[in-house]
Amino acid sequence: MIQLLYFASLREALGIEGEALPLPEVLNISALMALLAARGGAWQEQFAGTRPLRAAINQALVANSALVQAGDEVAFFPPVTGG
Repeated sequence: MIQLLYFASLREALGIEGEALPLPEVLNISALMALLAARGGAWQEQFAGTRPLRAAINQALVANSALVQAGDEVAFFPPVTGG
């Protein structure tokens, strides 16, 4: 089981702050995003790779190749810009 958290406009688009998700196997962030996109609708819009997203595992920013394992907390959020 992993804990997923969604932030900012991503949370608004999905209508959910977070969820617990059974982890079928060890996946990387890209594979997890594809799994979420397969839900269709807003999930596909947000996770299909057409919108930039950042991910963090256990509160550390990671690349999409980073592995997700049981017990991890994975947060997704849009990139933040500043000026």
